[in-house]
Amino acid sequence: MTAALDIDVREAEQFLYREARLADAFALEEWEALWTDDAVYHVPVDPDADPRTHMSIVFDNRGRIATRIKQLQTGRRHSQRPPSRLCRSVTNVELLGADGGDTLVGSVVQILESRDRGTTWWVGRVTHRLRRVEGELRMAAKTVVLVDSDRSLPTMSFLV
Repeated sequence: MTAALDIDVREAEQFLYREARLADAFALEEWEALWTDDAVYHVPVDPDADPRTHMSIVFDNRGRIATRIKQLQTGRRHSQRPPSRLCRSVTNVELLGADGGDTLVGSVVQILESRDRGTTWWVGRVTHRLRRVEGELRMAAKTVVLVDSDRSLPTMSFLV
């Protein structure tokens, strides 16, 4: 890893809290605006496997993120009718270092999803690659390693 960190832990925390709030509220256009043009969103089955050659729960580039958002906004995504009620808790935020112009930030996320079928907890470790673009923080990458990623999972039809 190279280059100096250009953000502090408090600024990183505030960014992650805002991202969680927007996702919970299904403020999808605002959430989408948090991404850089070259973004990668990854939820692996096996965190040690190359996502280009192994299955992932989610492995989206910027175009696929936009498509996923549009699908959710149509109201015809049957897995989200009615929409999940979500509440995220972001904890254990730490600066992991820098890589080029990006700052790597680690955290733990706990997501309570409430649906007619019941309540599901989604818990995992998250690594964000944050980049300052025109003075604002943006996500260049987000990787969510779910605690139970190697087990049979219920349908995840929301943005983790």
